[in-house]
Amino acid sequence: MTKVVEVTRGKVSGEVVSGREELLAVLKRAANEPEFLARLAQNPHEVLREYYTLTAEERAALASGDIRKIEAWVGKLDKELATWLWCRLSQEKW
Repeated sequence: MTKVVEVTRGKVSGEVVSGREELLAVLKRAANEPEFLARLAQNPHEVLREYYTLTAEERAALASGDIRKIEAWVGKLDKELATWLWCRLSQEKW
């Protein structure tokens, strides 16, 4: 029998935050805060430093708009949460 263990990497106000929750928090913020979305578009690597509990791989996936990898970690994204990823992919910055 395989046991699934969610790895946690940080605490916010005494609560443990998982990588999945942090990824979703970034995507939700990008969908709801135009200023944050604009900052992400300008310099995603700099902006994502604010999310210190994300791994380098998670930050890279967010910065590049790697929808497949992110959905593998968090599950299928709805249109709202995919806002940043589609924005990033349309920028043609590789």
